[in-house]
Order: sequence, then structure tokens, then C-alpha cells
Amino acid sequence: MKLNVEIHPDYRQSLAFLTVALPQIETRGELVIDGERNLIRKIENHGVIFNVKKFKTPNFFQSWVYRFLRKSKAKRSYEYANKLMDLDVNTPKPVAYFEHFRGGLKESFYVSLQLDYDFDFRVLNHNPIWPNRVEILKQFTAFTFQLHEKGIQFLDHSPGNTLIVSRGDQRYDFYLIDLNRMRFGAMDLNARMKNFRRLWLSKGMIKVMAPKYSELAGHSEEKVKSLMMKYSRKFQKKVNSKKLRKRRRLEL
Repeated sequence: MKLNVEIHPDYRQSLAFLTVALPQIETRGELVIDGERNLIRKIENHGVIFNVKKFKTPNFFQSWVYRFLRKSKAKRSYEYANKLMDLDVNTPKPVAYFEHFRGGLKESFYVSLQLDYDFDFRVLNHNPIWPNRVEILKQFTAFTFQLHEKGIQFLDHSPGNTLIVSRGDQRYDFYLIDLNRMRFGAMDLNARMKNFRRLWLSKGMIKVMAPKYSELAGHSEEKVKSLMMKYSRKFQKKVNSKKLRKRRRLEL
């Protein structure tokens, strides 16, 4: 089996530890997420806590695509994380990626530093009376505007993929995670508003966020609000329709 590794210069001393620990990750450390697609666990070495994401084993066709035609999710996550940091966008610090090949890609891992955060964006969706919710939404909108200004189109810009750290005095830092799907380049207003669609915004949230974005972008509030609402509702309708069709199939 061929091993392909890239590790950040700051963590080269941890290479031997990670090389041994990652193949044992399913039983090592503390479980964070055990999902259908990915496994995430925390492991510690000499006081440094690493967050390890093991990606789902690709099928036969995908394994060869990742070998010859496309970068693996682990490699993209690592490279995009470094690019975000170069652009002064917060993300848990990238440490390394590991790929195991036997013919095609068999296993891949992305390693970052564990981030202690206060909450994620999902609480703003589910709790309308969350403390300072309006101010957080405005600051998050400004954060997303800066992403767009820097030519960053985060394709998985969804509620669970933004971690929020409170710095006190109603100031908040936003950290992006799950980075393997991104595009880079200039975006027009339609593309920018479409980028909000996965956040599952309510009318009340759009009422707060659209004026802030329009203020920063120099577009009319009505146009920004209309487009943000259009793409959000279209996405929500699509997801709900898909869930309904799946439920109906299960009932047959």
C-alpha cells in the first residue's frame, strides 16, 4: 500500500505519532462524529489535540478517479484550509492529510487542530431568542461578504459548517469547516446570494441579513433581499420535496 502524506512544517514532529494513530482511529481517542459519510475523532499527543476526519471509503470507480483525475477530499481540505488562512479567513489550523492507495484510493484523512468554539450557526436557525442573535447575524453577513470580496465561494456554506467563537463585547469570530468543496474567483450578485441558500434562512433572518449585505455591497436592499429569499426558498423547496419523495417510497 502506498502512503501519501503532506504535513504542515509546524507539526513535523507529530508525523510519527499520526502515522501510527490514523490507521487505528476508529478505536482511538474521543468520538466527535460517526456519520454515514465521515468519521471524526479527537486524539492527543503531548498536550496537542488533533481533530482527525476519516473520509468514507470510495467505491471502485471513485477510488480510481481520486488516484488519477481528481484530488481527494482530504487533500482538498488541507490545501483549501491553507489557502483560507493565507487570505485571513478563519478555519481550524490545518495539520496534515494522509492518503492510502492500493491501486486506487483506499483511505484518506484530514487532520487539523481542535478548535474550542462556543456554538455553531445552527443555534441561530433553531433559537430565535438566542442572545445577541441579531448582532451575530449581522457580523456573520459581513464575514460572508468578505469571503465573496476575496473570491471565495464556499459551496458547503451550511449551518453546521460555521463555528462561532465569542470574543466578548458582542464581537464574534467565524471559522469555516468541511472545506473540500470550494471555488475561487469573482462572483456577481446572483452567485453571492445563491451562496446563502444552504443556510436555511428564515424570513426573519433574511430581514436582518439582507440590509447588512446591501449596505456593504452597494446594491439596493430590495434587490439583495429578493435574491436572497429566492435562492433560499428554492433550495428549501428542493430539499423538502426530496425528503417527501423518500418518505413516500419507504411507505410503499
